[in-house]
Order: sequence, then structure tokens, then C-alpha cells
Amino acid sequence: MVLKTELCRFSGAKIYPGRGIRFVRSDSQVFLFVNSKCKHYFHNRLRPAKLTWTAMFRKQHKKDIHDEAAKKRRRVTKKPYSRSIVGATLEVIQKRRSEKSEVRDAAREAALREIKERIKKAKDEKKAKKIEVITKIQKTQAKSAMPKGGKGPKQGGGGGKR
Repeated sequence: MVLKTELCRFSGAKIYPGRGIRFVRSDSQVFLFVNSKCKHYFHNRLRPAKLTWTAMFRKQHKKDIHDEAAKKRRRVTKKPYSRSIVGATLEVIQKRRSEKSEVRDAAREAALREIKERIKKAKDEKKAKKIEVITKIQKTQAKSAMPKGGKGPKQGGGGGKR
């Protein structure tokens, strides 16, 4: 038979079924205490870390060392292994690793050269489009600048009531 034990919120001691004091605060938070001593200390706002008989004090001052020694784990050593990366299989990666640095450098230079040419081509196309647009605008402005009709601006002054 398994007993459901709970821990005291103040001392950290085990509370067995049928024992302890349950306190429900106005914000509906439930506190369990082993005995009235823990309850009174809690309501007087004493800190359990300052009382030598509480679990918190013992933990802070490293009094239960024999329990913690058993819990220490050994550090796991990482074994080196290789696996493929997204977009490249293991064979491709090993082939690249084995080839000489001169070949790799030459391939990198070729790729850079190709990228630069592509950028230059895009800039030239953009420039050509810009020049074309400017010439169109200038032609339309030249046509609209010519006077239409024989009369110029209205001259004379002083009309109105006398």
C-alpha cells in the first residue's frame, strides 16, 4: 500500500495522511503545515532558512552532504561522429575535405567572379532603364513647352468697377 505524503511548506518535513494543518489564504493558495509550531512561525513571517531545524536551512548550509554525494552524476563524454548536413551528404562533405586547398580556392574565386559579373550586369540593365525613362520624360516636356494658339498671356490691367 502506497501512502501519499506531502511536504510542510515551512519546515519541509513529510506530512502523512490524517496529519497536519491546512491553511487556505484569501487568494486561494493552499499551505500545509506539519504542526502548529510551523503554522505560527509562518504567520509570524519568520524565514525558514534562519531556523536550524528546517529543511531549507540544512540545504543552504550543506548539512545533508551524504545524500547529495549519491546524486552526483558523471559527466558524459561526447564521442566524435560525423553526419550529413542539410543539402550535402556525408560523401560530398568528405570529398570536399580531401581535395586540395588550391582547387578549393580556385572554385571559390570562380564563384566570386561569376557573382560579381551578375551584379554588374544587373546594374548596367538598371542604368539603361533609367536613361530610357529620362529621355521619354524630356521628349514629353519638350512637346508641352511649345505654345498652343496665337494668344499669349492676358495683359492689361485695371478692369473692374469705377
